[in-house]
Amino acid sequence: MTVQEVKVVKSILAGNDQIAARNHERLTAVGILAVNLMASPGSGKTSLIVKTIEALRGQANVGVIEGDIAGNVDTQTVLRAGASDALQINTGGGCHLEASMVHKALDEFQLNGLDMLFIENVGNLVCPTHWFLGEHMRVCLLSVPEGHDKPIKYPQLFAVSDVVVLNKIDLLPWVNFDKTAFSKSVRALNSTAPIFELSCQTGEGLAPWIEWLCDRHAWVR
Repeated sequence: MTVQEVKVVKSILAGNDQIAARNHERLTAVGILAVNLMASPGSGKTSLIVKTIEALRGQANVGVIEGDIAGNVDTQTVLRAGASDALQINTGGGCHLEASMVHKALDEFQLNGLDMLFIENVGNLVCPTHWFLGEHMRVCLLSVPEGHDKPIKYPQLFAVSDVVVLNKIDLLPWVNFDKTAFSKSVRALNSTAPIFELSCQTGEGLAPWIEWLCDRHAWVR
């Protein structure tokens, strides 16, 4: 029984990866940098996208795919912030987005008018790590109030990410968060991913993140 279950899971993931590869090729062909943003609910995923859109206004057109179980609150938020286009995907209970969902969503965008595409995954620290969507980079976002032990508890997320963002650093004086322990845990899992410490509330640390993102976009183009 266990062997059969493993074969089924592998088959599903293989099919997903094939669609993800087509998504990747499609986005790369038109020079769009696709970012898969993974984090827990309330960590500040939408806030980071909003601040990025605002910082890039006049320099880059940003599209957004919002993944949620229900509702379209975040889609409305990024559109008000100046997203060139945004589309909501409601999973109806699913804990992650899949490549087929993104594939269908891409048909709704005017891709030639975009420079970057943020895919805000469903808030979850486990399931999204196994499902490639066609992105160029995977971003793991953690907020200070969640605690410095999350890389130890959820190692896969930090291991597979190309970038780690530590958000809400303005709260460091008020919560028990050990930055040294956090960095050490991340580096034990991932020796290459840059770690950006920032606050979407105050704007501290956003400039290096924006600069790095623009460099990555230039690489895609």
